[in-house]
Order: sequence, then C-alpha cells, then structure tokens
Amino acid sequence: MKIKNIILISACFVLVCALPSLAQQKGQWVPGGFGLNAGVIPDPGITYANLALNYSADRLNDSSGNRILQNVTGTYSFWVDENIIYFVPNHKVLGGYFMPYIAINFATGSLVADRAPLLPGGPGISLSAGGSGLADTYFQPLNMGWHLKRADFVAGYSFFAPTGRYTAGASDNVGSGYWGNNLTSGTTFYITKNKGTSANLATVWEFHGQKTAASPVLGQLSKITPGQAFSMEWGFGQVLPLKKDMSMLAQLGLVGYDQWQVSSNGGNYLVAGRPVAASLAPYYSVHGIGFQSNFILPGKNLALFFKYYDEYRARATTQGRTIVFGGSWTFRIPKPAAHEIKTRQDPEPR
Repeated sequence: MKIKNIILISACFVLVCALPSLAQQKGQWVPGGFGLNAGVIPDPGITYANLALNYSADRLNDSSGNRILQNVTGTYSFWVDENIIYFVPNHKVLGGYFMPYIAINFATGSLVADRAPLLPGGPGISLSAGGSGLADTYFQPLNMGWHLKRADFVAGYSFFAPTGRYTAGASDNVGSGYWGNNLTSGTTFYITKNKGTSANLATVWEFHGQKTAASPVLGQLSKITPGQAFSMEWGFGQVLPLKKDMSMLAQLGLVGYDQWQVSSNGGNYLVAGRPVAASLAPYYSVHGIGFQSNFILPGKNLALFFKYYDEYRARATTQGRTIVFGGSWTFRIPKPAAHEIKTRQDPEPR
C-alpha cells in the first residue's frame, strides 16, 4: 500500500543569536531543520508547526579546522523556538501547489568563557553575554511544490526581516541587524514504489544585506556586508508501520548538513580608527551528521520529530552539536472523506 506523505518536517529558519563571538560572522540560516521529507508539502489547508532547536559548542576552530584558544574554556549556546504557519490552497498552479508561509521566532542565547591567568598567581579573565526575545522573522512569499510519480519537489524565494533586537556592539542582541534573501529548494526521491524508503536533499543560497558593526576595541561603527552562504541538508529515511492499517507510522533515518561561505565579506572594519577590509576574514564552513526519528498519525494529520547532529568538522567557526524537536498539525480544507482517512492510498491530496 502506498504511504500518503502528509508530514512536514520544518526547516530551521531563525538566525544564530548575534552574541559576541571570536568566530567568523556566519549567515542567517541555521542548518539542522531539514532532514527527512525535505520536498514534502502539507495537504491543502492550514498547517501549524512548532520547532525547537538547541545549538551548543565548546570549541572554536581556525580556518584550517584546528582548535584555537587552548587556554580558554567556555560554551556558546542558543535556543530557538519557531512558530511556523503554512497555507496551501486546494487548487493547483502550474501543475503544483502554492505554499507561502511565515516563521515567527523567539531566541535565547549565551556566551560564557574563562581564560587562565597569564602569570602564575595572577587573575583570570571571565566573559559572559546573552540575550533573549523576538528574533528575526522569516517570510517565504513564493514557494511551489509538485507531487511527481517518484518524487516530491519544492522551490521558492524567502527573506529575513530584521525584527530581532540589534545594536552594534551590544552584548544582548538576538537579531542579525540586516535583511537577507534566500533561494530554496527541497527534494524527496522515493527509492521504493510504496514510498517507504526515501532520499532527501534541501538547499539554501543566502544573500545578505548591509549591517552596522562595532569595532572590538574602541566601538567605532562601520558598514559590513556578510558574504553569501550555501547550505545543503540531506537524509535517508525508512517508514515502518506501527499498525497494520498504516494508521500509525514511525520513520527513522540518517541525516546531515553542510554549510559553506561562498563569497567574501564586503566593507571595512574600523580598528583604532583605521579601515581593515572585511574580506580578509577567512571563509567559514561546518559539517554535521546525525539521526532523525518521526512519529506519524496520518489520519489525524499529526507528526512529531526529533533530530540530533554532531558537527565533525568546522573551519573559522564554532564546532558543536544541534538538537531539534517539535511537531506539525494540519487543518485540512476541505476535510478528507472517511475512506481517505482510513486507507491513505492516494499519492496526492484530493
């Protein structure tokens, strides 16, 4: 029996909290939200998804991937809670389904570091910073999805609005302080005819606007444009029926992400009153691998998910781990017929 794909495992769209860090300025896209079902869209109607993401790291790498600041111990971490609302009309456009959505995000982050004394018996140095509140808001006004015979595919355009609190040089920022634009895609290829085994790939190409930055010494303000970044998130999954009638399903899989900076930063930093080209900063990259588990109730249009990633390589940025969990529920418009809920055999919603 063909399995009806009604789950939506949401992408993580909120920014990294803009807390002080010695790592390279990263982009706005936080990897780890996509995984299994990257190209699947909800059934026609209104879908609400909640996604919680925690990132934590106790290591900072140089541009070669080697640990730096050996005499500094500490942690960098943040929590993000995303409230995502999707709308899918009950009619096709260009053979597919139009699916705009918005993600309203709240974030809490902290940076705690301790440095050993420079001289025996001398004082150490402690640093702490943090902030919480409304983060930048993610809009995807253009997003199209298609159900093909052996694949589901989505593509679109999105942007970040700098709604999160940001002041150049502040220690409690939760926003990026600039606008961002993204080209996105998601593909789910069904390896088996019953669509139980799948390979998944999601991509994001982000272009950044200009932001105001403060120099680390004198606090002088300058204009910087963070470099473009490309993210790739992938997964291989298998659906397992928990009941013979397919009314309760589990899905397990291997997932991972890869993110690279692909163009240099623009503008100049002011250091002691002298301009220093932002393009001199090294390109960052990060790579993680982990697992995902989903619990799905097709008849109730409900899905729950949990993901864990361990970053095995990072350059010019932090190296840590990512935990993601949450769920989604769809209010179908129109409501499905009784036989559709029972069998869930049709590969497309009606």
